Amino acid sequence: MTGAHGGVGPLLLVPMALFWGYLAAALRQRDWGRAGWSHWRTASFGVGTALLAVALLRPAHDLVGHMWQHLLVGMLAPLGLVLGAPGTLALRTVPPRVGRAALRLLRHPVAAVATHPVTGLLLTAGGLYLLHLTPLYRATLTHPGLHALVLLHFLAAGYVFSWAIAGPDPGPHRPGVPLRLVVLGLSVAAHATLAQLMYAGLVDVAAPADRLRTAATLMYYVGDLAEILLALALLATWRPTPRRDRSTPDRPERRPRAVVRA
Repeated sequence: MTGAHGGVGPLLLVPMALFWGYLAAALRQRDWGRAGWSHWRTASFGVGTALLAVALLRPAHDLVGHMWQHLLVGMLAPLGLVLGAPGTLALRTVPPRVGRAALRLLRHPVAAVATHPVTGLLLTAGGLYLLHLTPLYRATLTHPGLHALVLLHFLAAGYVFSWAIAGPDPGPHRPGVPLRLVVLGLSVAAHATLAQLMYAGLVDVAAPADRLRTAATLMYYVGDLAEILLALALLATWRPTPRRDRSTPDRPERRPRAVVRA
């Protein structure tokens, strides 16, 4: 099975459609007389879609090829897409009533759970453990459609996790930086643990020992690189909340009482 055949090939339309749709929306900002969209945002989104296309074109004959696909699709490409702030661009492009409806949807309690960093961690790390510790990986080798669904899961889960940790788009329920850093640390530990299990051959994957060790090394080091980039993105997009002056009494200003004259 290869990354560009048998169920994955049609997925190449996804990065192409994403990039051209994003570029069209960015160019329309100037046509409407608004301030031009950030070139850095556009470049970041372009890098994300390019990494996604490379992952889908890359042959996945064995475990190492699959590992490259999962790292690109689930970790590196989503970070580029998220830093492109496509949500903000979409809100500036769609009609105001649609934008208000989207913001109301983001404020819903269900959206708060779905976009929480812990949810993103469970989807990304949990998906990797499920893939490599169960017969799921073996099934993807003989069912191209299942392989495509697994890649779509990693793309969506990786996007949710990157957005929850360091997304510049509006996030009404996004928790504070300390909690996000803790979740990011748990993600690093989860990937490192799975890489060590794979290196020791304690996974349900039919692959020679040398390919297992190579795939484990990729997960360990490339995964660490992706997590470091995500941490740097968190620092770059973090805006500290202004602290109030403690010397000022925390009580409302009294208004002068009205003088009643006889």
